[in-house]
Amino acid sequence: MKHSVFFCFLFLVFLSLKAQTDPLTQPHGARSQSLGNLRVNLSDSWAFFNNIGSLDRIAESELAVGYDHRFGLNELSTFDLVGALKNNFGTIGFGVSRFGGSLFNQQSLGVGFSNQLGIVSMGMKAEWFQTQIEGFGTGNALLLSLGGVAELSPQFFLGAHISNINRGKISKNSEERLPTAIQMGITYWPASQLSIYLEAEKDIEIDPTVKAGLEYGIREWLWLRAGANTNPGRVFFGFGLKPGRFQIDYGFGQNSALGSTNHVSFGMRWEKD
Repeated sequence: MKHSVFFCFLFLVFLSLKAQTDPLTQPHGARSQSLGNLRVNLSDSWAFFNNIGSLDRIAESELAVGYDHRFGLNELSTFDLVGALKNNFGTIGFGVSRFGGSLFNQQSLGVGFSNQLGIVSMGMKAEWFQTQIEGFGTGNALLLSLGGVAELSPQFFLGAHISNINRGKISKNSEERLPTAIQMGITYWPASQLSIYLEAEKDIEIDPTVKAGLEYGIREWLWLRAGANTNPGRVFFGFGLKPGRFQIDYGFGQNSALGSTNHVSFGMRWEKD
């Protein structure tokens, strides 16, 4: 009985967060989440999940791990591992993610490639996505995503990303399709230590979400961040530390209806051979 009640509650939570269900549609990395769940114009290893098109804009190869703890429930937590290998011909990315607990969980395993030509960088990734529900079985799907970023000027960047463009189903025995979403965003750098972000996201089945974020570098190794969303209204803040070739990020999000979330990620960079 206890498990049945909990599963019903969990299912209602998933319905209310359909556009943010991990690990498919939720932005990854504490930096992204502290800026208001931004996706398209952040150039770091987490771009593998957020916008594969911007992955080749990283300067060096990177490896990162992350953990998200949502609304005080371990069953709504996410673990991530992501890597980006920078080469002369482009950047190869890979990622592993797991969301949920024993009653309901989703995991993905994927690879992708991104390349920059002139002012435009583009990329594509493929993911094997699995959904497991206790008592209902396991479903698997192959998902394809596309993304890109254009440098309109040294201060302006325009990005776009489409997830699950092939409209993959939750399983071969189900007619229910996994979320397909389109994100578009613009970034403005009025100064080298200040970035302003504006982004819109539209899942094909729900109302659009507007996101805004602000990032300011107090020092080269210390960055402060804040963000906000509509639909539903949420606020975020966080910080980033960059000691040497390492990076530590923390993000906090507040949802008035469901509570708070905490996001932590740790990464390191190294020069390409």
